[in-house]
Amino acid sequence: MEEGLGISEQLPEDEGGDNEFVGVEVFDITCNGIESDSDQVRNIEITAGQILEFESLETERNCEHVLNFESGDPRDNSHQLLELHSDGLEDPRCGNTTILDGHTGSSLGKSCPPLAVGMEFESYEDAYNYYNCYAKELGFAIRVKSSWTKRNSKEKRGAVLCCNCEGFKTMKEANSRRKETRTGCLAMIRLRLVESNRWRVDEVKLEHNHLFDPERMQNSKSHKKMDAGVKRKLEPAVDVEVCTIKLYRTPAVETPGYGNSDERVSSQIYGSTRLNLKESDTQVIYSFFSRMQLMKPNFFYIMDLNDEGYLKNVFWIESRSRAAYAYFGDVVVVDNTCLSKKYDIPLLAFFGLNHHNQTLLLGCSLLADESFETYVWLLRVWLSCMSGRPPQTIITDRCKALQNAVSEVFPRAQHRLNLSIILDSIVDTVGEMGGSEVFHEVLYNTVYSSLKVDEFEVAWEEMTQQFGCRGYGWLQSLYEDRERWVPIYMKDTFLAGISIDDQHGEFMCPFFDGFVHKQTNLREFFDIYDFVLQKMHQKEVLCDTESREFSPDLRTRCSYELQLSKLYTKEIFLKFQDEMVLMSNCSGIAQIHVNGPIITYIVKERGVQGDTRGARDFEVTYDKIGVEVRCMCNCFNFKGYLCRHALSVLNYNGIEEIPNHYILTRWRKNFKCLYASELGSSNIDISNPVQRFDHLHRRAMQVVDEGMTSQDHYMVAQQAFKESLIKFHLAADKHVS
Repeated sequence: MEEGLGISEQLPEDEGGDNEFVGVEVFDITCNGIESDSDQVRNIEITAGQILEFESLETERNCEHVLNFESGDPRDNSHQLLELHSDGLEDPRCGNTTILDGHTGSSLGKSCPPLAVGMEFESYEDAYNYYNCYAKELGFAIRVKSSWTKRNSKEKRGAVLCCNCEGFKTMKEANSRRKETRTGCLAMIRLRLVESNRWRVDEVKLEHNHLFDPERMQNSKSHKKMDAGVKRKLEPAVDVEVCTIKLYRTPAVETPGYGNSDERVSSQIYGSTRLNLKESDTQVIYSFFSRMQLMKPNFFYIMDLNDEGYLKNVFWIESRSRAAYAYFGDVVVVDNTCLSKKYDIPLLAFFGLNHHNQTLLLGCSLLADESFETYVWLLRVWLSCMSGRPPQTIITDRCKALQNAVSEVFPRAQHRLNLSIILDSIVDTVGEMGGSEVFHEVLYNTVYSSLKVDEFEVAWEEMTQQFGCRGYGWLQSLYEDRERWVPIYMKDTFLAGISIDDQHGEFMCPFFDGFVHKQTNLREFFDIYDFVLQKMHQKEVLCDTESREFSPDLRTRCSYELQLSKLYTKEIFLKFQDEMVLMSNCSGIAQIHVNGPIITYIVKERGVQGDTRGARDFEVTYDKIGVEVRCMCNCFNFKGYLCRHALSVLNYNGIEEIPNHYILTRWRKNFKCLYASELGSSNIDISNPVQRFDHLHRRAMQVVDEGMTSQDHYMVAQQAFKESLIKFHLAADKHVS
């Protein structure tokens, strides 16, 4: 049926990256918020006869948010059971019941979560009221930017709701005396009527370019209209806020064809999967989370329950990991080794690399299966915990379900496969041949030494012929997927030294490598978990101290070495220093092509021992205007620092210092200090208690991190906290008097 586009039914102008929801769920939600000095209970009626019970118990040290589903029909698998806990220590937001979305973990404010692509509502009015309620809680107003109807009909088919600061005044309006309130804000949602006669959110933009003003927005037309509607629903003698919204979630059908390692399939039926727990494991998990909440500020965990009420998936993350992601979230590895190799503990860990080239934990999970649905749930929860900021590059194994989930949740990220896992699997697959040193050498040379695509393809063909493994179907499937794991195809992918190192096969180990084995059970894992984190943190603190005091012996006379010895951490500088030393092998530099300011050179590098028979030619392009250099070996993108060939060309052109755009801040000794200076208060709305808390918490955690480095630093931090509290008390006394 054709639809015509027309503007209709607009509300008055003054009224006011994207995650998708999955799961077959129909929510008919009625919230009754009863004012209380301590506890708040909200009952939410579910269409399928279930009840969500939200309890917020504000205690001195903890704030819990519990979603409890009770189903009268055990066969009904249209709903998801979910339990959320979040430590609310020193968090002013814990005074009210907070609803978190089960798929993204995003905060819903007091009652309304941020909208997301895929959410559905029973009517246009429900969608409008939901967005209006969300806007009121944040402190902005909304209006209808446009709407369209079916051709030759007044039936509305779609609409765009936007922030009332969208756009700018027309020339005619600009001459009026009314205060300018428009800022060109892009925040909006796009709604569309779908076949099921429900209204689906097709597009969402949540970011605003202006500060929120909750008090002024109370007088906006969109919120006055909402308040009037609420008042009509209230009984005269009852002080209760009533908000009824019907929310639907579309089903997620697991993509067929997933298999083992690279083609794994979940044999579980949707809605019936559960964690394979031993008799005491439930108590072990509960005790661990309780202990973490008491010991660590803002420790967060979320439990995903299936339709029968059994524990399905668990995710947790510490505040230190969330802070670390702000520094080192450019490249993230999803390690599901325990799942793929059928360990006793179904552990999945996110980790990255810090400025000392050390592994860094960025969250953990226990999963019931490896289905597409499970991975989408996990990645969305993780992304929400990271403030919705996806990594630049994400590295996984060949699990198809995980690969498809990454494409779904991180569509703009560079998705690559873990090269160390790929090479290990090749060695294991070819059987006895994999134990041959000759095969190892040929394999690593094929993967690492190919400088051009055609070189790799020819070398791969020769390798499969030489060792008689052309008929291996699995090996052929790897070759077809080569653009995601072979270095020569990934020249535009930043990897920061993760997954790819050199032909010696030195890869970054998983975070729990050496601590978790195939027979490790949950109790043993949780017993060592905190020990491993403390050990890694102490190692990082020690390296920070060593780097600050590090004064290396220079091995060359080149100014580049002295320059970076003052900037880089010890571990990264020593790696860079090796490149400096190898510059001596780059004897011949020849100009072969000129295109305006861009010059192409050939750098001839002798063998390791200076043997000319093993010499190789490396093509390096140099832009004289932008002082940009790029070598075909692509060392900078792979490892985060320039190679000997690029350095030789810079030196050849008389460049005395490495340009700043080739000195990555993530490797600097003072990177955390530089990052902290960016957390200024210029963009903080101090009238917003949520923004005040987030900003102060980040600042306080910086003091805590510094205070843990030594006893002297601890005493300084403790004194600073004491002095701050005294000033608060003096200010409070002065205000009272």
